[in-house]
Amino acid sequence: MSTLEVLRESGVVAVMRGAEPETVVDTAEALVEGGVTALEVTADTPGSTEMIRTLSEELDDEVLVGAGTVLDAATAQSAIAAGAEFVVSPSYHEDVVETCNRYGVLVAPGVMTPTEAVEAFEAGADVVKVFPAKTLGPDHLAAMKGPLAQIPMIPTGGVSTDNAGDYIEAGAVAVGAGSALVDRAAVESGDFDAITERARTFRSVIDEAR
Repeated sequence: MSTLEVLRESGVVAVMRGAEPETVVDTAEALVEGGVTALEVTADTPGSTEMIRTLSEELDDEVLVGAGTVLDAATAQSAIAAGAEFVVSPSYHEDVVETCNRYGVLVAPGVMTPTEAVEAFEAGADVVKVFPAKTLGPDHLAAMKGPLAQIPMIPTGGVSTDNAGDYIEAGAVAVGAGSALVDRAAVESGDFDAITERARTFRSVIDEAR
């Protein structure tokens, strides 16, 4: 399957902000156990490049590993060299899109308006990240999808099990979820079963919405 197809199959992109090298593999395995197979390590996390490399090497056949919060071409290139299979930004940066296109890596810049979505897509974006999704909600995404059905969209920011299904029904190809899925307190306490259960709940909500 293509990277986009894997993202859609996962239904959820787990945003691993503030991940720690000591627990990143256990967290990833817990997410996979719950059915979430797309993992995004944010570039503003210390040691993110090495964690991307570790996940890519140790869980290569089980997960799709990406880099998030990528704001420039240099960061994108470093992440790709470490094994990132997709790159996500909170905003649109032409140089990031160009770099990912050059290396054949899926790129998802952040957008909020139809104009931004079209500009990013025309520049080579594979998907657009509707961010912050919670500001305007599922109705905003549905309104954008009306005239822009050809652009795959992944809403991120404030997505939870309470509204993930609404975003899928609005036309999202998948959703991005951070703390609602990767609970830091559970990770710090070693309660990886709780992470797995959250992942299962997300998948269940998304599967039902589809």
